Amino acid sequence: MPGERPEPVEPDVDVLVVGAGPTGLTLAAQLAQYGTRLRFIDRQLDRVHESRALGVQPRTLEVLAGLGVTDELVDRGNQAVRLQMHFGRRVVPVRLFDIGIDDTAYPYLLFVSQAETERIIGEHVTSCGVNLERGVELTEIIQTGRCVSCRLRHRNGREETLNARYVVGCDGAHSTVRDQAGIAFEGSAYPQTFVLADLEAEGIAPDWAHAFISANGILFFFPLGVPTTWRILAMRPRAAEPTVEPTVTLAEVQALIDGYTTTRVRVRDPVWMTNFRLHNRGAAHYRAGRVFLAGDAAHIHSPAGAQGMNTGIQDAINLGWKLALVSAGLADPRLLDSYEPERAPVGRMVLRFTDRAFTVATSPSPVVRFARTQLAPLLVPLVLRLNAGRALGFRTVSQLAIRYRRSPLSVEGPDAPRHGPRAGDRLPDAPITQNGRAVTLQRALAATGFHLLLCGSTAFRPPAAAARLADRYAGLVAVHHLTSDVGPGTLHDHTGAALRRLGVDDSRPAHFLVRPDGYIAFRGGIDLSGVRAYLARMIIGVSE
Repeated sequence: MPGERPEPVEPDVDVLVVGAGPTGLTLAAQLAQYGTRLRFIDRQLDRVHESRALGVQPRTLEVLAGLGVTDELVDRGNQAVRLQMHFGRRVVPVRLFDIGIDDTAYPYLLFVSQAETERIIGEHVTSCGVNLERGVELTEIIQTGRCVSCRLRHRNGREETLNARYVVGCDGAHSTVRDQAGIAFEGSAYPQTFVLADLEAEGIAPDWAHAFISANGILFFFPLGVPTTWRILAMRPRAAEPTVEPTVTLAEVQALIDGYTTTRVRVRDPVWMTNFRLHNRGAAHYRAGRVFLAGDAAHIHSPAGAQGMNTGIQDAINLGWKLALVSAGLADPRLLDSYEPERAPVGRMVLRFTDRAFTVATSPSPVVRFARTQLAPLLVPLVLRLNAGRALGFRTVSQLAIRYRRSPLSVEGPDAPRHGPRAGDRLPDAPITQNGRAVTLQRALAATGFHLLLCGSTAFRPPAAAARLADRYAGLVAVHHLTSDVGPGTLHDHTGAALRRLGVDDSRPAHFLVRPDGYIAFRGGIDLSGVRAYLARMIIGVSE
């Protein structure tokens, strides 16, 4: 290979994480939990202080709970946001989250500024002893047999060569990692120009999100709280020439708002305003050898449905534990082969979903404009009365419906329950008690590593087999017993909801092996030989 350097005897670090947005911060935090040797760099000198991404989805709150940051995010955010849809002078209130979704502790879209999200996760990363090196730019990578040789440039001009076992590009839409790895970024830009602004506004109901629907497109007001009360997202008229100039005046913003609203809404005191263009692009691959992509480096799209940051954080959660186990010599490197088959379909689905939603919201087609302005005011109230449809839509947007059933890591064992989640599905949540303390099932299984959940009456406690697994995989696999019976050391399902959601009853015991990212890897009946064989294939370097 041209420019190939001599292969080092030993890599300097196991993982180089490039980019310190929400995706990179999450990945660094998870790697730190496992004690992985890593370097963490970002070419920017400071984190973002604008709101940017606003919505944290329920599934993201679930996976971040394992890092211990979810409670603070919830405390700093707004979980009671409602939506008003404005069709001219007609206003339709939309209550999206009163639909009885009870298998998650977070049945809402949390509104919190990306600046706050980055601050909270970043402080956790620092508390784990990870040094985020700002002002350090990756300029070149060359893969050799055992590692990736990386050229780094520091802000003082000093250059450094770092040899990393793996590199993960979390460095955004203009990813240097992706370019250096030779991975195509396929798609296109939308023709419209948009305006983002964080500011104060008068003449609009507080504590609601607002969508003003017109023939020209949609104007959004989102309640922020910090650093200003409102974030607006507005599409410039299509007749206007697309612009990439970042400068926006308050007068321009006011004029845009006047064009969308029929009431007098006045804006003032802007903190941040910018023009921007939207793209719909996806990486052709999420991996090239020892180089991986996550977050915006792998997929960028419109903000429809608040999917972007959430998808990136979940990329990181999916990849982090796999890199950690492989780097520690505890899992075969083939474990990393599961990252792209699991996450690339999610990325493609998000690209399709956001593109369709964006097209409906902005298309100049006479048919679509008629549907947007004339039919939608009539149909939306009717659709909102159908709780089943709203629940399905919420599970999709909230990312609770993401699953990996076709993954090579998802295995159905013998005598698995006839009902309930299958291998590859998310572990549902439910209230339980543990040692007399009220918790939830997901929180009880949130510690680092795999969790073997034995489900059924206290009669289902194969002590010898379970004890051997716990001893053999000490520190890697924790064994729990979920039962409706009260007993020492059990997870007591006092409401019956946890076992019911898992499709288990006392007459038909079962077991579930839960991955570190909260998805079911293996499930079976009373016989543990299948899960024992699964773990033997998954985890290496552990003696009998």
